[in-house]
Amino acid sequence: MIAPPAGCAEAPAVPGALALVVLLTGAFLSPLDYFIVNLALPAIQSGLHASSAQLQMIVSLYTSAFAVLLVTGGRLGDQFGRKRMFMSGMAGFVAASLLCACAPNGAVLVAGRILQGGSAAVMVPQILATIRAVFPKARQTRVMSLYGFVFGFASVVGQIGGGALITLRPFGLGWQSIFLINVPVGLLALLGAWRAVPENRPEHGARLDLGGLFFLLLSLALVIYPLTAGREAGWPAWTLVAFAASVPAFALFLGVEARLKRQGGDPLVDLGMFRNPVFSLGLVLAFCFYCDSAFFLAYGVYLQDGLHWSPLVAGLAIFPFGVGAIVGPLNSPRIVRHAGHHVLTIGFGLLASGFAIAIGMLWYRPSPSLVFYLGLLVAGVGHGLVLPSVVRVVIGEIEPARAGVASGVATSMLQIGSAFGATAIGGVFFSMLSRGSEASGSARAFQAGMAIVVALFAGCTLLAFALVRQHALASQRAGAQ
Repeated sequence: MIAPPAGCAEAPAVPGALALVVLLTGAFLSPLDYFIVNLALPAIQSGLHASSAQLQMIVSLYTSAFAVLLVTGGRLGDQFGRKRMFMSGMAGFVAASLLCACAPNGAVLVAGRILQGGSAAVMVPQILATIRAVFPKARQTRVMSLYGFVFGFASVVGQIGGGALITLRPFGLGWQSIFLINVPVGLLALLGAWRAVPENRPEHGARLDLGGLFFLLLSLALVIYPLTAGREAGWPAWTLVAFAASVPAFALFLGVEARLKRQGGDPLVDLGMFRNPVFSLGLVLAFCFYCDSAFFLAYGVYLQDGLHWSPLVAGLAIFPFGVGAIVGPLNSPRIVRHAGHHVLTIGFGLLASGFAIAIGMLWYRPSPSLVFYLGLLVAGVGHGLVLPSVVRVVIGEIEPARAGVASGVATSMLQIGSAFGATAIGGVFFSMLSRGSEASGSARAFQAGMAIVVALFAGCTLLAFALVRQHALASQRAGAQ
Protein backbone atom coordinates (compact mmCIF):
# COMPACT_ATOMS: atom_id res chain seq x y z
CA MET A 1 0.00 0.00 0.00
CA ILE A 2 1.07 3.60 -0.53
CA ALA A 3 -0.02 6.70 1.29
CA PRO A 4 -3.15 8.23 -0.17
CA PRO A 5 -2.63 11.24 -2.44
CA ALA A 6 -3.43 14.55 -0.83
CA GLY A 7 -7.12 15.32 -0.95
CA CYS A 8 -8.19 11.75 -1.69
CA ALA A 9 -10.88 10.17 0.45
CA GLU A 10 -9.62 6.62 -0.06
CA ALA A 11 -6.15 5.10 0.00
CA PRO A 12 -5.67 3.16 -3.22
CA ALA A 13 -3.26 0.31 -3.65
CA VAL A 14 -0.40 0.62 -6.13
CA PRO A 15 -2.04 -0.45 -9.40
CA GLY A 16 -0.48 -3.16 -11.51
CA ALA A 17 -0.10 -3.70 -15.25
CA LEU A 18 -3.69 -4.94 -15.62
CA ALA A 19 -5.08 -1.67 -14.23
CA LEU A 20 -2.99 0.32 -16.71
CA VAL A 21 -4.09 -1.87 -19.62
CA VAL A 22 -7.74 -1.39 -18.63
CA LEU A 23 -7.41 2.39 -18.35
CA LEU A 24 -5.55 2.66 -21.66
CA THR A 25 -8.23 0.48 -23.29
CA GLY A 26 -10.77 3.11 -22.30
CA ALA A 27 -8.48 5.82 -23.68
CA PHE A 28 -8.15 3.82 -26.93
CA LEU A 29 -11.85 3.11 -27.53
CA SER A 30 -13.02 6.72 -27.47
CA PRO A 31 -10.83 8.08 -30.33
CA LEU A 32 -11.03 4.73 -32.13
CA ASP A 33 -14.79 5.07 -32.47
CA TYR A 34 -14.36 8.54 -33.90
CA PHE A 35 -11.87 7.47 -36.58
CA ILE A 36 -13.22 4.03 -37.41
CA VAL A 37 -16.61 5.34 -38.51
CA ASN A 38 -15.23 7.62 -41.24
CA LEU A 39 -14.41 4.82 -43.68
CA ALA A 40 -17.74 3.14 -42.94
CA LEU A 41 -19.83 6.16 -44.01
CA PRO A 42 -20.34 5.03 -47.65
CA ALA A 43 -21.37 1.53 -46.47
CA ILE A 44 -23.71 3.04 -43.87
CA GLN A 45 -25.25 5.32 -46.47
CA SER A 46 -26.00 2.47 -48.85
CA GLY A 47 -27.05 0.02 -46.13
CA LEU A 48 -29.40 2.32 -44.23
CA HIS A 49 -30.25 4.73 -47.07
CA ALA A 50 -28.97 7.49 -44.82
CA SER A 51 -28.86 11.07 -46.05
CA SER A 52 -25.62 13.06 -46.24
CA ALA A 53 -26.92 15.18 -43.33
CA GLN A 54 -27.25 12.03 -41.22
CA LEU A 55 -23.72 11.00 -42.19
CA GLN A 56 -22.45 14.33 -40.91
CA MET A 57 -24.42 13.96 -37.68
CA ILE A 58 -23.05 10.45 -37.15
CA VAL A 59 -19.65 12.13 -36.83
CA SER A 60 -20.49 15.55 -35.40
CA LEU A 61 -23.02 14.60 -32.71
CA TYR A 62 -20.67 11.98 -31.26
CA THR A 63 -18.01 14.65 -30.72
CA SER A 64 -20.57 17.25 -29.60
CA ALA A 65 -21.97 14.99 -26.86
CA PHE A 66 -18.44 14.12 -25.80
CA ALA A 67 -17.38 17.78 -25.72
CA VAL A 68 -20.33 19.19 -23.78
CA LEU A 69 -20.50 16.41 -21.17
CA LEU A 70 -16.75 16.03 -20.62
CA VAL A 71 -16.39 18.43 -17.68
CA THR A 72 -19.61 17.09 -16.12
CA GLY A 73 -18.25 13.54 -16.50
CA GLY A 74 -15.14 14.54 -14.58
CA ARG A 75 -17.22 16.00 -11.77
CA LEU A 76 -19.33 12.84 -11.57
CA GLY A 77 -16.12 10.91 -10.93
CA ASP A 78 -15.11 13.37 -8.22
CA GLN A 79 -18.48 12.96 -6.51
CA PHE A 80 -19.25 9.26 -6.87
CA GLY A 81 -15.84 7.64 -7.38
CA ARG A 82 -13.71 7.46 -10.51
CA LYS A 83 -13.64 3.68 -10.79
CA ARG A 84 -17.42 3.56 -10.48
CA MET A 85 -17.93 6.21 -13.16
CA PHE A 86 -15.29 4.66 -15.43
CA MET A 87 -17.20 1.38 -15.31
CA SER A 88 -20.54 3.17 -15.79
CA GLY A 89 -19.20 5.01 -18.82
CA MET A 90 -17.71 1.82 -20.27
CA ALA A 91 -21.00 -0.07 -19.76
CA GLY A 92 -22.91 2.74 -21.46
CA PHE A 93 -20.38 2.76 -24.31
CA VAL A 94 -20.85 -0.98 -24.86
CA ALA A 95 -24.65 -0.68 -24.77
CA ALA A 96 -24.59 2.28 -27.18
CA SER A 97 -22.29 0.32 -29.53
CA LEU A 98 -24.85 -2.50 -29.60
CA LEU A 99 -27.59 0.00 -30.39
CA CYS A 100 -25.51 1.42 -33.25
CA ALA A 101 -24.83 -2.04 -34.69
CA CYS A 102 -28.54 -2.94 -34.58
CA ALA A 103 -29.78 0.41 -35.93
CA PRO A 104 -32.51 -0.11 -38.59
CA ASN A 105 -32.16 3.41 -39.99
CA GLY A 106 -30.02 6.51 -39.92
CA ALA A 107 -31.99 8.24 -37.17
CA VAL A 108 -31.46 5.39 -34.68
CA LEU A 109 -27.77 5.26 -35.57
CA VAL A 110 -27.45 9.00 -34.89
CA ALA A 111 -29.14 8.48 -31.50
CA GLY A 112 -26.74 5.64 -30.73
CA ARG A 113 -23.79 7.84 -31.59
CA ILE A 114 -25.02 10.54 -29.20
CA LEU A 115 -25.20 7.92 -26.43
CA GLN A 116 -21.72 6.71 -27.34
CA GLY A 117 -20.31 10.23 -27.09
CA GLY A 118 -22.07 10.85 -23.77
CA SER A 119 -20.80 7.56 -22.35
CA ALA A 120 -17.26 8.35 -23.50
CA ALA A 121 -17.53 11.71 -21.72
CA VAL A 122 -18.28 9.88 -18.46
CA MET A 123 -15.51 7.32 -18.99
CA VAL A 124 -12.55 9.31 -20.33
CA PRO A 125 -12.06 11.95 -17.56
CA GLN A 126 -11.66 9.17 -15.00
CA ILE A 127 -8.63 7.78 -16.82
CA LEU A 128 -6.29 10.76 -16.38
CA ALA A 129 -7.69 11.51 -12.93
CA THR A 130 -7.03 7.93 -11.80
CA ILE A 131 -3.53 7.92 -13.29
CA ARG A 132 -2.68 11.12 -11.44
CA ALA A 133 -4.26 9.95 -8.17
CA VAL A 134 -3.06 6.36 -7.78
CA PHE A 135 0.10 5.87 -9.85
CA PRO A 136 3.40 6.76 -8.13
CA LYS A 137 4.98 9.95 -9.45
CA ALA A 138 8.02 8.02 -10.64
CA ARG A 139 5.80 6.08 -13.08
CA GLN A 140 3.55 8.90 -14.23
CA THR A 141 5.81 10.31 -16.95
CA ARG A 142 6.06 6.93 -18.64
CA VAL A 143 2.34 6.24 -18.20
CA MET A 144 1.43 9.63 -19.71
CA SER A 145 3.66 8.96 -22.72
CA LEU A 146 1.78 5.70 -23.26
CA TYR A 147 -1.50 7.60 -22.91
CA GLY A 148 -0.45 10.05 -25.65
CA PHE A 149 0.75 7.23 -27.90
CA VAL A 150 -2.61 5.46 -27.59
CA PHE A 151 -4.40 8.44 -29.15
CA GLY A 152 -2.11 8.54 -32.19
CA PHE A 153 -2.26 4.76 -32.54
CA ALA A 154 -6.07 4.81 -32.39
CA SER A 155 -6.25 7.16 -35.38
CA VAL A 156 -4.22 4.78 -37.55
CA VAL A 157 -5.92 1.60 -36.33
CA GLY A 158 -9.34 3.23 -36.69
CA GLN A 159 -8.86 4.13 -40.34
CA ILE A 160 -7.09 0.95 -41.46
CA GLY A 161 -9.00 -1.40 -39.16
CA GLY A 162 -12.34 0.08 -40.17
CA GLY A 163 -11.53 -0.43 -43.83
CA ALA A 164 -10.40 -4.00 -43.18
CA LEU A 165 -13.57 -4.92 -41.24
CA ILE A 166 -15.87 -3.57 -43.95
CA THR A 167 -13.89 -5.22 -46.75
CA LEU A 168 -13.41 -8.62 -45.09
CA ARG A 169 -16.97 -8.74 -43.64
CA PRO A 170 -16.25 -11.04 -40.65
CA PHE A 171 -19.18 -13.40 -39.90
CA GLY A 172 -20.98 -11.89 -42.88
CA LEU A 173 -21.31 -8.51 -41.16
CA GLY A 174 -20.92 -5.21 -42.98
CA TRP A 175 -20.53 -1.80 -41.33
CA GLN A 176 -22.09 -3.22 -38.14
CA SER A 177 -18.76 -4.90 -37.28
CA ILE A 178 -17.08 -1.55 -36.54
CA PHE A 179 -19.45 -1.11 -33.61
CA LEU A 180 -19.68 -4.75 -32.50
CA ILE A 181 -15.92 -4.91 -32.04
CA ASN A 182 -16.40 -2.62 -29.01
CA VAL A 183 -18.59 -5.16 -27.21
CA PRO A 184 -16.08 -7.93 -26.32
CA VAL A 185 -13.30 -5.40 -25.76
CA GLY A 186 -15.52 -3.29 -23.50
CA LEU A 187 -16.78 -6.29 -21.52
CA LEU A 188 -13.21 -7.47 -20.89
CA ALA A 189 -12.28 -3.94 -19.80
CA LEU A 190 -15.23 -3.89 -17.39
CA LEU A 191 -14.10 -7.17 -15.82
CA GLY A 192 -10.53 -5.89 -15.59
CA ALA A 193 -11.65 -2.61 -14.02
CA TRP A 194 -13.71 -4.44 -11.41
CA ARG A 195 -10.74 -6.62 -10.44
CA ALA A 196 -7.73 -4.31 -10.83
CA VAL A 197 -8.54 -0.59 -10.87
CA PRO A 198 -8.60 0.96 -7.36
CA GLU A 199 -11.42 3.31 -6.40
CA ASN A 200 -10.41 6.90 -5.76
CA ARG A 201 -11.98 10.33 -5.42
CA PRO A 202 -11.10 13.68 -3.82
CA GLU A 203 -12.54 14.63 -0.46
CA HIS A 204 -14.50 17.56 -1.87
CA GLY A 205 -15.61 17.21 -5.49
CA ALA A 206 -17.02 20.14 -7.46
CA ARG A 207 -20.79 20.24 -7.73
CA LEU A 208 -22.66 19.71 -10.99
CA ASP A 209 -23.64 22.77 -12.99
CA LEU A 210 -26.84 21.51 -14.60
CA GLY A 211 -28.02 24.97 -15.64
CA GLY A 212 -24.80 25.74 -17.49
CA LEU A 213 -24.84 22.29 -19.07
CA PHE A 214 -28.40 22.78 -20.37
CA PHE A 215 -27.76 26.16 -21.99
CA LEU A 216 -24.46 25.03 -23.52
CA LEU A 217 -26.18 21.97 -25.02
CA LEU A 218 -29.00 24.16 -26.30
CA SER A 219 -26.72 26.74 -27.92
CA LEU A 220 -24.65 24.05 -29.68
CA ALA A 221 -27.74 22.17 -30.87
CA LEU A 222 -29.16 25.39 -32.33
CA VAL A 223 -26.05 25.68 -34.51
CA ILE A 224 -25.03 22.11 -35.35
CA TYR A 225 -28.41 20.65 -36.30
CA PRO A 226 -29.38 23.44 -38.76
CA LEU A 227 -25.89 23.29 -40.29
CA THR A 228 -26.31 19.60 -41.08
CA ALA A 229 -30.02 19.34 -41.90
CA GLY A 230 -30.53 22.79 -43.41
CA ARG A 231 -28.59 22.23 -46.65
CA GLU A 232 -30.68 19.24 -47.79
CA ALA A 233 -33.90 21.02 -46.75
CA GLY A 234 -33.03 24.09 -48.83
CA TRP A 235 -32.31 26.33 -45.82
CA PRO A 236 -35.92 26.90 -44.69
CA ALA A 237 -36.87 29.67 -42.28
CA TRP A 238 -36.51 27.49 -39.18
CA THR A 239 -32.75 27.13 -39.78
CA LEU A 240 -32.32 30.91 -39.69
CA VAL A 241 -34.47 31.12 -36.57
CA ALA A 242 -32.32 28.44 -34.91
CA PHE A 243 -29.09 30.26 -35.80
CA ALA A 244 -30.49 33.49 -34.37
CA ALA A 245 -31.73 31.76 -31.21
CA SER A 246 -28.27 30.30 -30.54
CA VAL A 247 -26.97 33.78 -29.66
CA PRO A 248 -29.31 34.45 -26.69
CA ALA A 249 -28.96 30.80 -25.63
CA PHE A 250 -25.19 31.23 -25.41
CA ALA A 251 -25.65 34.57 -23.64
CA LEU A 252 -27.81 32.79 -21.07
CA PHE A 253 -25.05 30.20 -20.63
CA LEU A 254 -22.52 32.97 -19.94
CA GLY A 255 -24.95 34.63 -17.51
CA VAL A 256 -25.56 31.41 -15.59
CA GLU A 257 -21.82 30.75 -15.33
CA ALA A 258 -21.04 34.29 -14.13
CA ARG A 259 -23.83 34.23 -11.52
CA LEU A 260 -22.77 30.82 -10.22
CA LYS A 261 -19.19 32.03 -9.85
CA ARG A 262 -20.32 35.12 -7.92
CA GLN A 263 -22.32 32.90 -5.58
CA GLY A 264 -19.25 30.78 -4.82
CA GLY A 265 -20.45 27.78 -6.83
CA ASP A 266 -18.65 25.57 -9.34
CA PRO A 267 -19.47 26.78 -12.87
CA LEU A 268 -18.97 24.48 -15.84
CA VAL A 269 -16.53 27.07 -17.23
CA ASP A 270 -14.69 29.62 -15.09
CA LEU A 271 -15.03 32.75 -17.25
CA GLY A 272 -12.22 34.47 -15.33
CA MET A 273 -9.68 32.29 -17.15
CA PHE A 274 -10.52 34.02 -20.44
CA ARG A 275 -8.91 37.25 -19.21
CA ASN A 276 -5.57 35.58 -19.98
CA PRO A 277 -4.90 36.36 -23.69
CA VAL A 278 -2.63 33.34 -24.18
CA PHE A 279 -5.31 31.04 -22.77
CA SER A 280 -7.97 32.57 -25.01
CA LEU A 281 -5.80 32.44 -28.15
CA GLY A 282 -4.88 28.86 -27.30
CA LEU A 283 -8.54 27.88 -27.15
CA VAL A 284 -9.16 29.47 -30.57
CA LEU A 285 -6.25 27.44 -31.95
CA ALA A 286 -7.60 24.28 -30.30
CA PHE A 287 -11.02 24.85 -31.89
CA CYS A 288 -9.55 25.47 -35.36
CA PHE A 289 -7.08 22.58 -35.08
CA TYR A 290 -9.71 19.87 -34.75
CA CYS A 291 -11.68 21.30 -37.67
CA ASP A 292 -9.49 18.96 -39.71
CA SER A 293 -12.15 16.39 -38.87
CA ALA A 294 -13.49 17.48 -42.27
CA PHE A 295 -10.46 15.73 -43.80
CA PHE A 296 -11.23 12.37 -42.16
CA LEU A 297 -14.91 12.70 -43.07
CA ALA A 298 -14.37 13.65 -46.73
CA TYR A 299 -11.30 11.54 -47.54
CA GLY A 300 -12.98 8.15 -47.20
CA VAL A 301 -16.07 9.24 -49.14
CA TYR A 302 -13.91 10.74 -51.92
CA LEU A 303 -11.84 7.57 -52.29
CA GLN A 304 -14.72 5.07 -52.06
CA ASP A 305 -17.61 6.84 -53.81
CA GLY A 306 -15.57 8.90 -56.26
CA LEU A 307 -12.69 6.57 -57.12
CA HIS A 308 -14.45 3.29 -56.20
CA TRP A 309 -11.63 2.12 -53.97
CA SER A 310 -12.39 -0.63 -51.48
CA PRO A 311 -12.68 0.36 -47.81
CA LEU A 312 -9.44 -1.51 -47.05
CA VAL A 313 -7.45 0.32 -49.74
CA ALA A 314 -9.02 3.61 -48.68
CA GLY A 315 -7.98 2.87 -45.10
CA LEU A 316 -4.41 2.19 -46.17
CA ALA A 317 -4.41 5.51 -48.03
CA ILE A 318 -4.48 7.33 -44.69
CA PHE A 319 -1.23 5.62 -43.66
CA PRO A 320 1.14 8.48 -44.68
CA PHE A 321 -0.84 10.93 -42.54
CA GLY A 322 -0.84 8.41 -39.67
CA VAL A 323 2.93 7.96 -39.91
CA GLY A 324 3.39 11.72 -39.69
CA ALA A 325 1.00 11.92 -36.74
CA ILE A 326 3.19 9.44 -34.85
CA VAL A 327 6.53 10.98 -35.92
CA GLY A 328 5.40 14.47 -34.88
CA PRO A 329 4.93 13.78 -31.15
CA LEU A 330 8.21 11.86 -31.00
CA ASN A 331 10.07 14.99 -32.18
CA SER A 332 7.92 17.48 -30.32
CA PRO A 333 10.10 17.64 -27.14
CA ARG A 334 13.20 18.43 -29.21
CA ILE A 335 11.42 21.20 -31.13
CA VAL A 336 9.96 22.66 -27.92
CA ARG A 337 13.47 22.88 -26.42
CA HIS A 338 14.62 25.02 -29.34
CA ALA A 339 11.46 26.84 -30.42
CA GLY A 340 9.26 26.99 -27.30
CA HIS A 341 5.65 27.85 -28.06
CA HIS A 342 6.62 28.30 -31.74
CA VAL A 343 6.07 24.54 -31.97
CA LEU A 344 2.45 25.58 -32.67
CA THR A 345 3.57 27.94 -35.44
CA ILE A 346 5.61 25.16 -37.03
CA GLY A 347 2.83 22.61 -36.62
CA PHE A 348 0.11 24.76 -38.17
CA GLY A 349 2.47 25.78 -40.96
CA LEU A 350 3.12 22.12 -41.79
CA LEU A 351 -0.62 21.36 -41.67
CA ALA A 352 -1.44 24.21 -44.07
CA SER A 353 1.40 23.47 -46.49
CA GLY A 354 0.92 19.69 -46.41
CA PHE A 355 -2.79 19.83 -47.19
CA ALA A 356 -2.13 22.54 -49.82
CA ILE A 357 0.36 20.27 -51.58
CA ALA A 358 -2.09 17.35 -51.48
CA ILE A 359 -5.11 19.17 -52.93
CA GLY A 360 -2.92 21.05 -55.41
CA MET A 361 -1.90 17.75 -56.99
CA LEU A 362 -5.57 16.90 -57.64
CA TRP A 363 -5.68 19.60 -60.34
CA TYR A 364 -3.46 17.37 -62.46
CA ARG A 365 -5.23 14.07 -61.83
CA PRO A 366 -8.31 13.20 -59.75
CA SER A 367 -6.63 10.34 -57.90
CA PRO A 368 -3.81 10.50 -55.31
CA SER A 369 -0.21 10.52 -56.50
CA LEU A 370 3.16 10.12 -54.76
CA VAL A 371 3.41 13.88 -54.14
CA PHE A 372 -0.18 13.84 -52.79
CA TYR A 373 0.84 11.28 -50.19
CA LEU A 374 3.97 13.31 -49.41
CA GLY A 375 1.67 16.24 -48.65
CA LEU A 376 -0.37 14.05 -46.29
CA LEU A 377 2.84 12.98 -44.55
CA VAL A 378 3.82 16.63 -44.00
CA ALA A 379 0.32 17.46 -42.73
CA GLY A 380 0.44 14.44 -40.42
CA VAL A 381 3.70 15.64 -38.86
CA GLY A 382 2.07 19.03 -38.27
CA HIS A 383 -0.95 17.34 -36.70
CA GLY A 384 1.33 15.34 -34.42
CA LEU A 385 3.20 18.47 -33.32
CA VAL A 386 0.10 20.51 -32.54
CA LEU A 387 -1.91 17.80 -30.76
CA PRO A 388 0.24 17.43 -27.61
CA SER A 389 1.31 21.08 -27.61
CA VAL A 390 -1.91 23.06 -27.85
CA VAL A 391 -3.43 21.67 -24.64
CA ARG A 392 -0.07 21.93 -22.84
CA VAL A 393 0.22 25.62 -23.81
CA VAL A 394 -3.35 26.35 -22.70
CA ILE A 395 -2.98 24.60 -19.33
CA GLY A 396 0.45 26.14 -18.74
CA GLU A 397 -1.06 29.62 -18.59
CA ILE A 398 -3.42 28.75 -15.71
CA GLU A 399 -2.45 28.40 -12.06
CA PRO A 400 -2.21 24.76 -10.87
CA ALA A 401 -5.35 25.01 -8.75
CA ARG A 402 -7.45 25.48 -11.91
CA ALA A 403 -5.41 23.26 -14.24
CA GLY A 404 -8.02 20.49 -14.20
CA VAL A 405 -10.80 22.85 -15.23
CA ALA A 406 -8.58 24.41 -17.92
CA SER A 407 -7.74 20.95 -19.26
CA GLY A 408 -11.44 20.08 -19.50
CA VAL A 409 -12.24 23.34 -21.28
CA ALA A 410 -9.37 22.85 -23.76
CA THR A 411 -10.36 19.26 -24.51
CA SER A 412 -13.99 20.28 -24.94
CA MET A 413 -12.95 23.05 -27.35
CA LEU A 414 -11.07 20.48 -29.43
CA GLN A 415 -14.18 18.32 -29.70
CA ILE A 416 -16.46 21.27 -30.51
CA GLY A 417 -14.04 22.21 -33.29
CA SER A 418 -14.25 18.64 -34.57
CA ALA A 419 -18.05 18.83 -34.66
CA PHE A 420 -17.92 22.17 -36.47
CA GLY A 421 -15.47 20.83 -39.06
CA ALA A 422 -17.69 17.83 -39.77
CA THR A 423 -20.82 19.95 -40.12
CA ALA A 424 -19.77 23.27 -41.67
CA ILE A 425 -16.74 22.25 -43.76
CA GLY A 426 -18.15 18.77 -44.38
CA GLY A 427 -21.30 20.45 -45.65
CA VAL A 428 -19.28 22.25 -48.34
CA PHE A 429 -17.85 18.90 -49.44
CA PHE A 430 -21.25 17.18 -49.66
CA SER A 431 -22.86 20.13 -51.44
CA MET A 432 -20.33 19.84 -54.28
CA LEU A 433 -20.35 16.06 -54.67
CA SER A 434 -22.96 16.07 -57.43
CA ARG A 435 -20.95 18.34 -59.75
CA GLY A 436 -18.96 16.85 -62.64
CA SER A 437 -18.11 13.22 -63.34
CA GLU A 438 -17.68 10.82 -60.43
CA ALA A 439 -13.88 10.93 -60.11
CA SER A 440 -13.32 14.57 -61.01
CA GLY A 441 -16.45 15.73 -59.15
CA SER A 442 -15.38 13.98 -55.93
CA ALA A 443 -11.86 15.36 -56.31
CA ARG A 444 -13.17 18.91 -56.74
CA ALA A 445 -15.50 18.50 -53.75
CA PHE A 446 -12.57 17.25 -51.67
CA GLN A 447 -10.45 20.17 -52.86
CA ALA A 448 -13.16 22.69 -51.94
CA GLY A 449 -13.55 21.38 -48.41
CA MET A 450 -9.82 21.08 -47.80
CA ALA A 451 -9.14 24.54 -49.27
CA ILE A 452 -11.16 25.93 -46.35
CA VAL A 453 -9.05 23.85 -43.95
CA VAL A 454 -5.83 25.15 -45.56
CA ALA A 455 -7.01 28.76 -45.23
CA LEU A 456 -8.00 28.11 -41.62
CA PHE A 457 -4.59 26.65 -40.76
CA ALA A 458 -2.78 29.46 -42.55
CA GLY A 459 -4.66 31.87 -40.29
CA CYS A 460 -3.78 29.71 -37.28
CA THR A 461 -0.09 30.04 -38.17
CA LEU A 462 -0.43 33.82 -37.79
CA LEU A 463 -2.44 33.41 -34.59
CA ALA A 464 0.28 31.16 -33.20
CA PHE A 465 2.79 33.98 -33.80
CA ALA A 466 0.47 36.30 -31.85
CA LEU A 467 0.20 33.74 -29.03
CA VAL A 468 3.99 33.53 -28.72
CA ARG A 469 4.20 37.32 -28.59
CA GLN A 470 1.54 37.51 -25.87
CA HIS A 471 3.37 34.82 -23.90
CA ALA A 472 6.64 36.78 -24.16
CA LEU A 473 4.93 39.98 -22.98
CA ALA A 474 3.35 38.14 -20.05
CA SER A 475 6.74 36.68 -19.10
CA GLN A 476 8.32 40.15 -19.23
CA ARG A 477 5.61 41.60 -16.98
CA ALA A 478 6.02 38.71 -14.52
CA GLY A 479 9.79 39.23 -14.47
CA ALA A 480 9.42 42.96 -13.83
CA GLN A 481 7.23 42.40 -10.77
